[in-house]
Amino acid sequence: MQQNNKVEIQFRIHTAPRAAAQCGDQPGAPAVAGGRLPRITQVLALAMQFREMIRSGDARDCADLARLGGLTRERISQIMKLLWLAPDIQIDILYLAPTPGGRFPVSEVAMRKIANRLAWPDQHEEWVKLKQSNRLA
Repeated sequence: MQQNNKVEIQFRIHTAPRAAAQCGDQPGAPAVAGGRLPRITQVLALAMQFREMIRSGDARDCADLARLGGLTRERISQIMKLLWLAPDIQIDILYLAPTPGGRFPVSEVAMRKIANRLAWPDQHEEWVKLKQSNRLA
């Protein structure tokens, strides 16, 4: 005889009201003076948080992070790849100016391509080109 074991979990989600959400801003993007943080800034900060979770033992590995966050292992790998960037490039990304609206000047895909270049001097060269092409320099 087979038993049907079910577990029901109930929880409430509390959200804080945001003035930016009323203005049609992207949901979930941190509101800051002068716009919202660039997506790449948010994702790099998330990668740093994930790394800290592994270091502190809150998560065992990237597979554990995927389970905890409800993400695929592939997506966790994409996010963590940003940690391969040279430290000064990471700092530049964390301090990108808020964007008032529209598209962000630097995409996550472009930054992962730069991170694929494992030599930091090569990364710097590509980062400078990207900043110039997007008028960030």
